[in-house]
Amino acid sequence: MTLGGANVWTNFSYGYRNESPSGWLLNPERSRLILFARNKKSSKNNMKIFMHTYYVNDFGEPVKIKFSSQASLDTAWDKWHYLQIKGWTFEELELPKSENLN
Repeated sequence: MTLGGANVWTNFSYGYRNESPSGWLLNPERSRLILFARNKKSSKNNMKIFMHTYYVNDFGEPVKIKFSSQASLDTAWDKWHYLQIKGWTFEELELPKSENLN
């Protein structure tokens, strides 16, 4: 469709779609958490996902980082789904302040 000589066709996305795994997963033993977060410096065509693994306290809160890794979008989705099948649960948490991670 052309309006005033300009091409006004656009791609619309209907509904909600998660483009990447995002958030915290807690293991069944309540001893580790993994935070999935998009690497904002990666392009949409080659999206990378950070996976930060934390030790947790008795309340299921992150207290110390164990390790971090980065994966492709497909690999991160595979891990996200695999962990949930193994009993990991989604948790709504905020990242603790850096002084608490020592």
